[in-house]
Amino acid sequence: MLFNAPEFIFLFLPVTLFLFFVIGKINHRLAVILLIFASLFFYSWWKLEYLLIIILSILFNYCWGKILGGDVSRIEKQIYLIIGIAINLGLLGYFKYSNFFLESVNHWFNLSFPLQNLALPLAISFFTFQQVAYLIDIYSGETKDSSFLNYTLFICFFPQLIAGPIVHYRDIIPQLQKKEIYSFDLDDLAIGLSIFAFGLFKKVVIADSLSVNVEILFGNAEAGINLTLFEAWGAALAYTFQLYFDFSGYSDMAIGLARMFRIKLPVNFNSPYQAFCIIDFWRRWHITLSNFLRDYLYIPLGGNQQGKIRRDLNLLITMLLGGLWHGAGWTFVLWGGLHGLYLIINHWWHTFLQHLGYNPNSPNRFGKVMGVAITFTLIVASWVIFRANSVQVALSIWKGMVGLNGIMIPDKIAERLGFFQYLLTALGANFPHCSEQYNYSFITTFFLNILLMLVVWFLPNTQRWMVNFQPFFKSESNPIKLESASLIGQVTQRLAWQLNIGYGIVIGLIFFVIFKVSFAVPMTNFLYFNF
Repeated sequence: MLFNAPEFIFLFLPVTLFLFFVIGKINHRLAVILLIFASLFFYSWWKLEYLLIIILSILFNYCWGKILGGDVSRIEKQIYLIIGIAINLGLLGYFKYSNFFLESVNHWFNLSFPLQNLALPLAISFFTFQQVAYLIDIYSGETKDSSFLNYTLFICFFPQLIAGPIVHYRDIIPQLQKKEIYSFDLDDLAIGLSIFAFGLFKKVVIADSLSVNVEILFGNAEAGINLTLFEAWGAALAYTFQLYFDFSGYSDMAIGLARMFRIKLPVNFNSPYQAFCIIDFWRRWHITLSNFLRDYLYIPLGGNQQGKIRRDLNLLITMLLGGLWHGAGWTFVLWGGLHGLYLIINHWWHTFLQHLGYNPNSPNRFGKVMGVAITFTLIVASWVIFRANSVQVALSIWKGMVGLNGIMIPDKIAERLGFFQYLLTALGANFPHCSEQYNYSFITTFFLNILLMLVVWFLPNTQRWMVNFQPFFKSESNPIKLESASLIGQVTQRLAWQLNIGYGIVIGLIFFVIFKVSFAVPMTNFLYFNF
């Protein structure tokens, strides 16, 4: 079941909300049970077979958490923790990476091991990481085990089950233990519905509209067609914005849905394309995953406490594994390695600036503008290999982006360029006769990309619009500061979201546009469902 599906919006969600608050007035425990069954029903909507895997995973990790939290020696705890992590990662590895491993071995050693007939269970990466974090937190004493019902809801709560945000037990369970969340609140419903509307707009109106061009352009590259300069940049930019508005839209919807149930989830995006360096980008993009990789992989490896060379190695290992987490393919590994190299270079550049007496974390206006432009360009280039189905396709598109595949502009557009046509001719451009449809697609692709570039660089994000209503959960592991989230400064109180009739009409108009567009644009899965 998709958040943007009619059966979810008009049936599942209102029925679940109604029953939760009606039952919550009578018995809190029964309300939790209802929400668990609703979440498991939501999860099993795709395939009933998935249900057994997540239930077994929950049962195992809850029992293992009880053992870790019991009266055992530290050495025994370490052994139990290693076994628990190994079983979780083994389950993830079997379903997600076994065929990738067999394909790689077959290719490298010219063997012919048969591939397994495996379907990747939905959200296995997300609920596995969440449960690994739970076991580690139990071991370290940061989390105390709780009731089986609370733990089950923590894992399978439907707003964040499929694609995050990745949440901590210590952040969610205390909220479930508050009596007030079981009482219906119209303000929380309105706030949640508003955040949900923003996310749904991002997904349906922006991301799904971009998906058509992305499929065509990357499909051409995969078919062996060399994309020229503007085609290659059109493909890369369209996917850059599709991925952002698709996944940040999902995260907004998850936060909004949870808020309707009076539960706050952590924010997952903080205007990442406004980042002035790659380090800043990873503090803003998929924040809960970045925090997980930092806290449970990078720091245990030694972090930056054992010298700069060891720091660089730890960064590279962390990002390579982070890339592999996203998908069972060498393109994802290379994407992670590329960002690892970005981060290493970024850290050395910061060291150089510090030697010159500059503070790399507080650049002046010119430095920030240049930093945003360079960082954004590097990110766009990296998304190419993330999206491409092979390294060869990525290399072909990269060649196009630097002009090695030529420069082609439809003749009808070239006629309107004036002096620039001669300049482009000098650079080797050619101007073939193209159909009206191609001319239209060429123009709209670039106008839309430029418009979206302005949106992600200059407009406030969802949490800044909703700043008056504490839109997300704040914790030590999620220290988001809204004051630094936009290049144009803090949104004024006058522009910030309010609970009044005017903004209610705006939400109504947003839903009208969403439903209008949904009839013209095919409904698609969320991109992160594949990871």
